[in-house]
Amino acid sequence: MTPEREREYRSGVERALVAGYEILKGGGSSLDATEASVRVLEDDRHFNAGRGAVFTDAGTNEMDAAIMDGKALRAGAVASLKHIKNPVSLARLVMEKSGHVMMDGEGAEAFAAANGVELVDQKYFFTEERWEALQKIRSAEKSQAGDAGGKKFIITDQDRHGTVGAVALDQNGNLAAATSTGGTTNKLRGRVGDSPVIGAGTYANNMTCAVSATGDGEYFIRATVAHDVSALMQYGGMSLEEAAHTVLGKVAKLGGTGGLIAIDGHGNVALPFNTSGMYRAYVDPNGKFVVAIYK
Repeated sequence: MTPEREREYRSGVERALVAGYEILKGGGSSLDATEASVRVLEDDRHFNAGRGAVFTDAGTNEMDAAIMDGKALRAGAVASLKHIKNPVSLARLVMEKSGHVMMDGEGAEAFAAANGVELVDQKYFFTEERWEALQKIRSAEKSQAGDAGGKKFIITDQDRHGTVGAVALDQNGNLAAATSTGGTTNKLRGRVGDSPVIGAGTYANNMTCAVSATGDGEYFIRATVAHDVSALMQYGGMSLEEAAHTVLGKVAKLGGTGGLIAIDGHGNVALPFNTSGMYRAYVDPNGKFVVAIYK
C-alpha cells in the first residue's frame, strides 16, 4: 500500500460516507443513505463492487448485492449480475417492486430492463488491477500444482476478495443495511457469496442493529453472521460490540476471515475484523468523520 493508493482508498470511503451522511443530516431515511453510500463505492474502481468487480474463472464479472429495511424487515437481493452498473439499486427495486426478496442472473436483469434500469456492457467493469489479480491467482494455482517452475506468488486479501457496505440509523430511529460485491477472484461461474444472503452478509432490524459483512463468504453463510449478531442482542442481551466480536469469533473457528460493520438503535457502532485491515469509516453523533484501514 503506497501513500498515494492509501489516499485514494481513504478518499473513496470518505466520499461514500459524505453521500450517506448528507441524506441523514437532511432528515432522509437510513434506506436512502445506505443505498447512496454503496452506489458511490460501486462507481469507484478501487473497490470490489460494480465498476471494480473482480473476475470469475471465465474472465467475466458477476455481482451480488442486498439491501434491508429494519423497520418492516423488508429486503431485496440480487445475484450473478453481469450488466448492472449499480447492483444495490436493483436490489432495492426487487424489494419495492417485485414482490420477491431475491432474484438472480438473466431473470434479474430482465426485471431491471423492464423497470427502466440501463444495462451496460461487460467492458464497463474491466479494470487492469482486477485482471492482473486474476492472472496472479491462476499462476499461483499452477505453481501449487508444480507447473510454474517453482515461482512463488504473493496473494493478498485485496487480490482475493472484497465487499462494500453501509449501515445507518436515521432521525426516525430506523435502521438499514446495504451490501454489494463482485465476489472472489477466480470464483466459479454462478458462485454466490454471503452479501446477497439475508441474515448472512446483510441484515437490519430496528429492535437490534443493522449489519453488513465482508470476507470469506462461504463461512459467513455457514455462521449466519449478520442475523446472529442481531439474535445475540435480542435474545442474549449482548451489547452490539460484544455480539459482533462473538460472531466474528465463530467465523474464525470455522476457518474464515473477514469483518463487519454494524450500528444499533442507539447509534453505537462496531467494526471488528480479523484480517490485516478493513476499509471502514463512520460519523459519530457530533458529526466527526473517522476513516481507518489498519488495526
